[in-house]
Order: sequence, then structure tokens, then C-alpha cells
Amino acid sequence: MDRDFFYITTAIDYVNAAPHIGHALEKVEADALARFFRQRGKKVFFLTGTDEHGSKIAAKAEELGISPQELVDRNAARFKQLLSAYNISNDDFIRTSDRQKHWPGAQKLWRQLAENGDLVKDKYRGLYCIGCEAFITEKELVDGNCPHHKKPPQVIEEENYFFNFGKYKQAVIEKIENDELLVMPLSRKHEILNILKEAQDRVSFSRPKDKLDWGIPVPDDDSQVMYVWVDALSNYITALGYADEGELFVNFWQKGYVTHVIGKDILRFHAAIWPAMLIAAGVRLPDRIFTHGFITSEGQKMSKSLGNVVDPFAIVEKYGTDPVRYYLLREIPAGDDGDFSHKRFVEVYTAELANGIGNLVSRTSNMIATYLEGKISLQRGSDFNWERIEEYTANLQFDRALQEIQVIIDETNKMIDEVKPWQKWKSGQADDQEEVRELLQRVGGVILDLAFYLKPFIPQTAEEIESIFTSIPIVKAKPLFPRLNE
Repeated sequence: MDRDFFYITTAIDYVNAAPHIGHALEKVEADALARFFRQRGKKVFFLTGTDEHGSKIAAKAEELGISPQELVDRNAARFKQLLSAYNISNDDFIRTSDRQKHWPGAQKLWRQLAENGDLVKDKYRGLYCIGCEAFITEKELVDGNCPHHKKPPQVIEEENYFFNFGKYKQAVIEKIENDELLVMPLSRKHEILNILKEAQDRVSFSRPKDKLDWGIPVPDDDSQVMYVWVDALSNYITALGYADEGELFVNFWQKGYVTHVIGKDILRFHAAIWPAMLIAAGVRLPDRIFTHGFITSEGQKMSKSLGNVVDPFAIVEKYGTDPVRYYLLREIPAGDDGDFSHKRFVEVYTAELANGIGNLVSRTSNMIATYLEGKISLQRGSDFNWERIEEYTANLQFDRALQEIQVIIDETNKMIDEVKPWQKWKSGQADDQEEVRELLQRVGGVILDLAFYLKPFIPQTAEEIESIFTSIPIVKAKPLFPRLNE
């Protein structure tokens, strides 16, 4: 990772429903990575956005008596509010209904595939899941139902354009096997390789306009609109100006280190069809795809009927942005499923935020202000293992990075407890008071180091800590994390 340009993307969210806590997790993960690389002087472009075409959008708009554009405008605004609520530092927000920014690049990609002879128009009969907005095979069905939406697919026969996926399948397999396209975690790499070996050689790439007119028109064929593959997946390059291959595209895609952060349910789209499209179009592949799992609530799948749905806005309003960011990154295992439990949230908040970094900052600033009148020269560069935190964060193992940080917080608090500076200072002995001064110089420096390494995860809190310990004089800090009344 010695490149200067880092491009980080989330999946673009389908705007047929309100944002959920899984959307928040994905944005916070990508945001932590973007902030981490910016701290290290890298040029970062961080993209998120919304997927706004398809039959579900068209049907919902008709039901509401409004245009599809009005519906997606309304719903996209809600996803932008999620970014604000979680303090997400994205550089751009791409929308697939944007005719100026997105459509030209999507149509350019389509034309490139067509010119190569990789798009062929043909009749097709298959199983179509409206929930997935995708054709699925009989092998994928569970008891005759879509495994994701638990409903039987429709049998659809229509004339579409098909992408010659089989021509590029082996190349994709080889790039994943040798980690030229790094799929993370390792379990997902094995999963996608198994999927690829069984994948069909043709993929439907369009829908008839008389059945679905809410989408990007297929170039040179007024009877068809693009299906989700070119329409949605192309956002990662259209947002950078792929249409005219401008400076952003050259720097961040062609020269940069590209990381896609996605959910496990869309792995096959991103690690099979997307790289095949890019190879066919002569565009370099992303460097890695990090796949996160799902979030359950109180140990069960979220369900309105169970009343355990976690509202990502309500939880932030109740507990604050940084505590929720911390929980998601600390408690949801990197690349795996995790649980959001209110009881566990309170336990983590109390033990690691209030009694951990919060207590360390409060007691240290109080002693510096009381004993030394706030005047002290802090000693930076402690001998804790910061390199391991760097490695974990760069590789999106945020839970492990925060575990290492918590060890340092605990050890530093323990060091204070063992020295008992409040007793030594009261002795009035010069040697004792000098030992207290040296301890507080060291501890204050460790706290500033901790603030630096915490900034990708809890940025507002980290900035507050920095402001406390770089002020002259240092004054007693207010509690960073007030006690919860649960």
C-alpha cells in the first residue's frame, strides 16, 4: 500500500426503503478507513451514493402517484441524512439517476462492451426475483423461494442483451486466486471461487423498455434500458469521470489503491460480474473487496413483528454519534456477522468509553490542572505497540485495532493506579512531586497518541481530547462520556 492515491467506496444503497443499521455499519467502516489514510498524508477519495433505478422503484412511485424521480429524490435525501448523523467524511455522493454525472460513463462502458462483441441480443426465459431485481437459477432456490426474500421468483420470458461472462470467468478466477483482486475475509474468497466455478456463461444485461422504462437507455437501441450491472456497478468509475477519463479517474482508479466495502449479500456481483466487465472494457480491476456481514438485534434477525429493528437515527440520537460508531467497529467482527444488543451497548459504553478513555482523560487533566497549574511539557512517542494498530486498521480489522487501543488505555490507567500520584503529591516531598510530574508528562503524551489512533473511529471525541491536552494551560476536562441512565 505504498501508493499515494486511495479510492474507497461503499455499495450504493437501493432507495426503495429507509436506511437501516447495516447501512450505517458499512458507511462507518469505509469512513474509518478513509480517515486513517488521510491521517497518513494520502490523497483519498471516498465515495458513497444511491442506486435509483429498477422495477421496485417504478412500482412504488406509481403506487404513491408520483414520478420515479420524485420518489428517489425524497429517499436519497434520507440516505444523505444518515451520512450526516454518523459524521461520514465522504468526498462525493453518486446517484444513478444523475443524467449529467453518471449516465455518460455508464453508456460509455456499455458501448465498450458492445464494440468488443460481448453484448448479444437474444430471447431469454428465466426465474426473476423482484426483491433482488435479478435473475436467479433453480440451484439458488431454497424450497422454491429466493434465499434472501423467501418468495418464489417469477418466470419471465423476454428479449434482452446478454453479456458474455463465460469469456472472462477464468481470468476473474485467476485474479482472485492470486490475490490480484483481494477478496476479504478469506472465507469470502473461498465462497466466491466456488460461485464462479458454477456460474452461468451468460448474464442478462438489459430489460425491455415496454416492461421497465425507469432506467438508463441502452445506446443505439430505444427498445431497451440497462439492467443493474452496467447501470449500478459502473458508479464506481463514473463518479471519477470515466466518461472523459479525467484527472480523478486517472489518479484514483488507474493509479490509486481501490477498496470496495460491501455487504456479503452482493459479493457475487462485485467479485464476479464487475471484474469481468472491467476486464472486457480494458479497465484495471479494484485492488480489494472487503465484505462485511449482517447485524442481528438482541440475537435475532431484525423484524418489525419482533419489534427488534434498530433505527440508525434513533440510536444515535439516544447515545451520540461516536459511541455508536465505536460499538459498530468494536463489537461487529470484521468481515463477519454481529449483534446489536442494548445491554451489550451499555456494557461497552461504560467499560471502555466512560471508565476507559473517558476516565483516563478526566483524571489526568484534573491532576495536571490541580498539581501543575495546567503547565506541562508532554512526552510523545511512548513504547506501546502502535504498529499493530496501524496494520489492523489498514486491513479493515477495526475490532482488533480497537482491542489493541483498549489494552493501552487499561495499562495506562493501571500505571496511574499503581503510582498513586494523589498520595505522592500530598507528601510534599520534592522527589515524590517530581515523580508525579514525570508520570503526568508521560501519561499526557500517551493520551495524545491515543487520540491520534482513535481519530478514524471516534473523530469528534479524538479532536476534543487533542484540544484538551494541547491547550495552555491544560484545564480539567468535562466527562467525555456521561454515565448512562439505563
